[in-house]
Amino acid sequence: MASDGYGVGRWVGGGSWAGRALRENWIAGAGLDVFDHEPLPDDHPLRTLPNVLAVPHLGYVTRRNYEGYFQKAVEDITAFLAGSPIRQLG
Repeated sequence: MASDGYGVGRWVGGGSWAGRALRENWIAGAGLDVFDHEPLPDDHPLRTLPNVLAVPHLGYVTRRNYEGYFQKAVEDITAFLAGSPIRQLG
């Protein structure tokens, strides 16, 4: 990746090439949402890098998503117990 490029994705560990690339400015920066330990410890080196945007691993957590998820889960269980499964795979 070019030194003016940004990465968006998952953190793969402090000893990885990604960590070194960020520390040594091989890439301009990264937005990260998954870490080896969550929540990211207060003293983690990523928190001090000016080229890292570290966000909580919560991008999908909204009331609307949870309502939809649990409503469908209950529907699936009820239908299965009634002998008429819905949303089957395959």
